[in-house]
Amino acid sequence: MMDTSISSQTGRIFDIQKFSIHDGPGIRTIVFLKGCPLRCKWCCNPESQSHQIETMLVDGMEKTIGRDVTVEEVMDEVLKDRAHFWRSRGGLTLSGGEALVQPDFASALLQAAKEAGISTALESTGFADFDMIRDKILPYLDVFLMDIKHINEAKHKLYTSQSNGRILENARKIAETGQNLIIRVPVIPTFNDTPEEILEIAQFARSLPGVKRIHLLPYHRLGQDKYGQLSREYLLPNIVPPENDRMQELFEVAKTTGLDVQIGG
Repeated sequence: MMDTSISSQTGRIFDIQKFSIHDGPGIRTIVFLKGCPLRCKWCCNPESQSHQIETMLVDGMEKTIGRDVTVEEVMDEVLKDRAHFWRSRGGLTLSGGEALVQPDFASALLQAAKEAGISTALESTGFADFDMIRDKILPYLDVFLMDIKHINEAKHKLYTSQSNGRILENARKIAETGQNLIIRVPVIPTFNDTPEEILEIAQFARSLPGVKRIHLLPYHRLGQDKYGQLSREYLLPNIVPPENDRMQELFEVAKTTGLDVQIGG
């Protein structure tokens, strides 16, 4: 039976997605936590950014985005897929938003999954206090999927609203703990899609102790309509997804660092 101090922890989510194969090994159930300290101009989940419960206009009808749940309620849903996890070596992935803005809830979810014998993963920018990550998250985490969006601080801040200093520092500290860390790069035209920029990120990833893998995630427009549904403006309306030839070029550049590179998550 789950510890009541864990099962009763509450947090705010906006979605639970099942049968994902791009967010950690095997078949995953993804729990999307609400709230994020970054404001990436290309964000495909703008409804994730504010911690507040919001209303979106979807197909002419109002839809409430965000709900408060307990760990027990979430795990009741996650455990329905236990058989798929065992067959595929999959498990639970926390995403967002940024799950680290709800550290107690994220930690309790990870603990509950580990108690149930389920693999855990986290998709994160790492933009949080490192001591909290080390003490509350890493002890219950199997795979850390960490976004590194740019090495240049000024450009990172211009496109995401935040400096990358804490992110890069935390990436190194997390790697130094021996955590299974995979670096992921959203490839965004006009922001970081040149060979020079991708090489710089890959070289940084290669310098992290124990890091062997980097994923290049091509930009897509799947979340663009959500901005209008939230009465917000999409700030990159004229960019298009990178062509396959460009992604292959960036793949080859990243491979020169000796990392295991893949396109997609």
